[in-house]
Order: sequence, then structure tokens, then C-alpha cells
Amino acid sequence: MNSIHISIKDQLLTLLDEHGQVLHRYPVSTSKFGTGCQNDSNQTPLGLHRIKDKIGGAMPINEVFIGRMPHGSLEECIERCVELPEDVITSRIMWLEGMQPGRNQGGYVDTYQRYIYIHGTSDEEHIGTPASMGCIRMLNKDVVELFRLVESGTEVMIEE
Repeated sequence: MNSIHISIKDQLLTLLDEHGQVLHRYPVSTSKFGTGCQNDSNQTPLGLHRIKDKIGGAMPINEVFIGRMPHGSLEECIERCVELPEDVITSRIMWLEGMQPGRNQGGYVDTYQRYIYIHGTSDEEHIGTPASMGCIRMLNKDVVELFRLVESGTEVMIEE
């Protein structure tokens, strides 16, 4: 199975094959608040994770998700006066689950309960710099491609 490595320092997501060979590299945006695993910190959690859920595979690129539910394109949402969150999630969601009890799983450090995703964004101009609210943002075309190349259970290592 493929795996994912995310470098906070380089703002880069690398997709690796089962032998550790690089398949793709994508620029990302991690938290503007740095790294950390605490609830309500808006920081990007470190350590070993896996993709627990994949959401949005049948939706068009640039679909806006609020509470993991599709709401139409950004333009449609604005036109309908939909209240948008500060960190607009678009195109695809890969919901991460921590694999290290006490570090990113359980209690006050649970990545899944913090709703940490790899997702598309309406703020593509900031990809490559820390700008998110804790999640890993990607360009919409890249997150759609990555979504096709990974499955639930894919390991995700997030490191400084």
C-alpha cells in the first residue's frame, strides 16, 4: 500500500509506493499556528496517522464542504448567502486518525476528534506556506489526484 509523508518544514506532501519510492510530491499548507496535538489548538498534529475516512469522491472539483456535507461551489454558496467557515474546505476530504496513543490518539490529543483532514482549499494562493487552521491544505487539482491514489488505511507520517 502507498504511504504519505508530510514535511512541515518544507510544506510538502510526498506520496510513496510500498517500497518507499517517490510517486508524487505536492505543495501543502499546514497550520499557521505551528505544530501540536492539543484539542482547540488549531495546530497541525505530528506523528503517525492513517486515513480513516475519504469524503467527496463523487463530487465535482471545488465543491464546498461544511460539516463534511457538500454545499455547491464557492460561487453558489456566496450567491445563496451560505455562512462559510474561516477555513473553507473544498473538493475532497481525507480525515486523519492518530495512531500513537497519548501523542495524537485519545484524550485531549485525538487527531480524529479534532477533525484534522487533508483537503482542498479556496485559499490556493497560500499553498506552500503555513496558513491553515490545523489541517493539511492542498491545491484542488492535487487533492483530487491524491484522493484517487490512496485508500482508507493509508499511513500518513507528519514530521517537522
